[in-house]
Amino acid sequence: MNENEKKTPATIDQEPEKTNNHSKAEGNKTSIGLTENVGGLLCYIFIIGLIFLFVEKENRFIRFHALQSVFTAIAIFLISIILGFIPLVGAIASLLLSPLAFVLMIFMMYQAYQGNYYKLPFIGDIVESQLEKP
Repeated sequence: MNENEKKTPATIDQEPEKTNNHSKAEGNKTSIGLTENVGGLLCYIFIIGLIFLFVEKENRFIRFHALQSVFTAIAIFLISIILGFIPLVGAIASLLLSPLAFVLMIFMMYQAYQGNYYKLPFIGDIVESQLEKP
């Protein structure tokens, strides 16, 4: 090492380089004080989705995921009731419905956290039409 390298102290970056691991939804704040991706993730916890549906009036991303969460939960509930009336096959299908619904909600939480408007078949179209109404 030469003389200059010995005298110059090693510098450490005070601020690590910021990487964009998530989509643009991460930085946008909502009227409830959360970032969009965290709010979207929380919407898939049923009660919180209902609360966000009534509290958040301006942010389309949060409203989309809250509506989709509520409609999905209602659809799963209705399917479980209908399956209850089918003797043997219904009981087996009903047992499989709960874990499948849980996996679906985890998947939708992940999609919302990534900042995606992931539309479920049929339910996503209904949600889009509801959001277009004034």
